[in-house]
Amino acid sequence: MPPARHSHRGKFITFEGLDGSGKSTQINRLAATLAQWKIPAAITREPGGTATGEKIRRLLLDSANAELSPLAELALMFASRAQHIREVIEPALAEGRIVLCDRFTDSTEAYQGGGRKLGSASVLALHRILCGDLQPDLTILMDSDIAASVERARRRNRSGKSGVDENRFEQENRAFFSRVRHAYHALAARDADRVVVVNARGTPAQTHRKIVELVRRKLNLPHRAT
Repeated sequence: MPPARHSHRGKFITFEGLDGSGKSTQINRLAATLAQWKIPAAITREPGGTATGEKIRRLLLDSANAELSPLAELALMFASRAQHIREVIEPALAEGRIVLCDRFTDSTEAYQGGGRKLGSASVLALHRILCGDLQPDLTILMDSDIAASVERARRRNRSGKSGVDENRFEQENRAFFSRVRHAYHALAARDADRVVVVNARGTPAQTHRKIVELVRRKLNLPHRAT
């Protein structure tokens, strides 16, 4: 059966930034704050978010797949995303929930369009065709130092806590990540009404307060203590 329709469609909030910028930490903190406010939220991620998407994620992030071509990488990202939208994102929005997503098409534009030098046009065209041009209501771009973020991501992946090799992108050089960061800022300037750049160089608590205020304003919520 299709999900029950609510009178108010939910809000779609995405988090973007380099690996190691603190996205996962901030998504979990925001979800906890929303729960305190009795606001239902769903946490998900890309690539992944569904059984099919998680299989694609393992393929994309496994460092053993270094030979994967940029175009194959692009196609796999969108295959995961199309399933994710149909199976998770759209049903949750239809139920009136807030969806907090770790990465969305902006990541593809930054990493494959910028980092892999495929350009934005192909990414945006595939988004229109495969994703119905679904756009987040708010995108929080976590801006951080390249070297510190990448080293944090590498250290996290080397720890092996997840039991899964997700080091493939962390093996790229500084020039790659510089292109990714530049692409992120270019799309933030282009879509300034949707994308808000948040300085993520402070403490997690400081960054959380900034994000809560952004979300409060976006959702027109009364001021509440955090």
